[in-house]
Amino acid sequence: MAKVEQNEGLVEKLVAVDRVAKVVKGGRIFSFTALTVVGDGNGRVGFGRGKAREVPAAISKALEAARRNMITVDLAGTTLQHPVN
Repeated sequence: MAKVEQNEGLVEKLVAVDRVAKVVKGGRIFSFTALTVVGDGNGRVGFGRGKAREVPAAISKALEAARRNMITVDLAGTTLQHPVN
């Protein structure tokens, strides 16, 4: 299900693709949503969601949204710090 690609030093991973339906008077209109994650392995990460009538278009929109939505996460070496409850 997950697809990983390297692009511009970024690792792109496809997390999920779902089919959704809009119910209208004449029946159902199907479209697809895609969730992707992009990161460089050094603390920069982003996620994006794309919606379109066809799967490849939804994936490309999600990847573009993930590249625009990148943030920096503080790392200690290669460890992601978080509190333990």
